[in-house]
Amino acid sequence: MQFYQCITDFIFAEDEPRQADIIFVPGGSYPDAAVHAAELYCGGYAPLVMPSGRYSILTGHFIMPGQAAASGTPPFRTECEYLCGVLLRHGVPDAAIIREDRATFTYENAIYSRRRLQELGLRIRRAILSCQAFHARRCLMYYQEQFPETEFLVCPVVTKGISRENWHRTRAGIDTVLGELERCGGQFHEILYEKLQQEDPAPQEEARETRTGAAALEAGRPENTDGRDGRRGTGHD
Repeated sequence: MQFYQCITDFIFAEDEPRQADIIFVPGGSYPDAAVHAAELYCGGYAPLVMPSGRYSILTGHFIMPGQAAASGTPPFRTECEYLCGVLLRHGVPDAAIIREDRATFTYENAIYSRRRLQELGLRIRRAILSCQAFHARRCLMYYQEQFPETEFLVCPVVTKGISRENWHRTRAGIDTVLGELERCGGQFHEILYEKLQQEDPAPQEEARETRTGAAALEAGRPENTDGRDGRRGTGHD
């Protein structure tokens, strides 16, 4: 067993698909997760698919795959609109798609998806998460935080050629996976502090000092999973 196997097992969360209530597709300007979600839908694993995403908090507008940031207006206004197009082309009927087009990073994908489902009065007992393989753990953590009563099955898709088998063999793979490992810690400081404050509302000077330090550390560390996130711990992967 290699010394980095524990990192591999942690980051590359994966489950066998089973019958679920919905398939979540966290936003992004890549088609792979939506294609995979469509395959799962067509395979009968869930009756609904929910793509989520507006555009990157870093760019302020949606950028098509392969499109330069400064190039012309893309045919889609949001990631959600783009992902819906992918889903429709791969056999998912419009009536089976629940849209969420406000999120600009991964945590918001989870937050706004939950709010949208609450508006529709839908209770999700089991959900499939279709995301990038190297982004699987962080996606799962955010969605679990927002849907504590839901059982999640992570059914990821390999993107950028980075998989659990080969991530340690290239600089890009190492930077991407270890970057995800760092974010799985750094980006959850504030969430955990908020929960701690809810449990003990008394002033906690040490927590505030640590939070300030963590915020300063994160300020210059943008997301790199797909160019979307650039906040305290964002990820829109």
